[in-house]
Amino acid sequence: MSFSSDVKEELCRQISSARHCQIAEISGIIAMAGEVRTTEKGDFGVLVHTENVFVARKYFTLLKKSFKISVDINTRKNAYLKKSDVYVMEISNTEDAVRVLKAANHGALLQKSCCKRAYLRGCFLASGSISAPEKFYHLEIACADREQAEKIRLLFQSFEIDAKIVVRKKMYVVYIKEGAQIVDALAVMEANIALMKLENIRILKEMRNSVNRKVNCEAANLNKTITAAVKQVEDIEYIEKTIGFGSLTPALRQMAEVRLEYPEASLVELGNMLDPPVGKSGVNHRLRKLCEIAKELQGNKEENYYD
Repeated sequence: MSFSSDVKEELCRQISSARHCQIAEISGIIAMAGEVRTTEKGDFGVLVHTENVFVARKYFTLLKKSFKISVDINTRKNAYLKKSDVYVMEISNTEDAVRVLKAANHGALLQKSCCKRAYLRGCFLASGSISAPEKFYHLEIACADREQAEKIRLLFQSFEIDAKIVVRKKMYVVYIKEGAQIVDALAVMEANIALMKLENIRILKEMRNSVNRKVNCEAANLNKTITAAVKQVEDIEYIEKTIGFGSLTPALRQMAEVRLEYPEASLVELGNMLDPPVGKSGVNHRLRKLCEIAKELQGNKEENYYD
């Protein structure tokens, strides 16, 4: 199963004990996956479609607990994914449909924080998905219209979660891409097991990224040091070939000889080999001076600085 399926299965196992939260979750499911069907006789029913069997079971259970009604459940093949079943649940009794719709659209339904959580949970179960955190961070809920998308975005915002909206294939998609914000969204919807799994993966990824950054930085510094050392040796060999070390001051001659003998040594190591020893800045100054001499000999006055 995918991480998204695991999250939905976990959410479907939770049934709120408060009726107002049960209704809020039903409202979220109907808002995202429901439709009202009218018959020729003037009767109407409420249909909900889902490909997730756990979501179908939860919707059935919520209606049973909060309204004491059952729904007719039928299955059919997905028109696009023929191997996948679509569960169609219908409240066919007009009186029951009216009760559910009135309760689901009551103006005071989302006043409480617990009901906001339940509503977002219902929306995610009906039309949401979350990527595998090992790959990248992305949680989204696809809406048929901007009004519903804005409603969900504002509900997330009430929990200080910065959700955004993008239009994709005529759908308005509410999405969250930042890892810590997705952790907060899972906490809001009360997917605590999935939250801990994502948090552990997030910590491991951050540690791995930190190590990689350090290794890359050290590799870059090492490459820089090696490049500088190679150029230093080339300049010193050029000086030796053209004018010889006898033309150099004693300090520069000693520096040139030590660098040629120990081309892989660091500036600190080179300084300790000199007599008397000198610090890193002193070694750097002498090597830079040798570089300038080599450039003058080559007829190039351009400066070159060694780290």
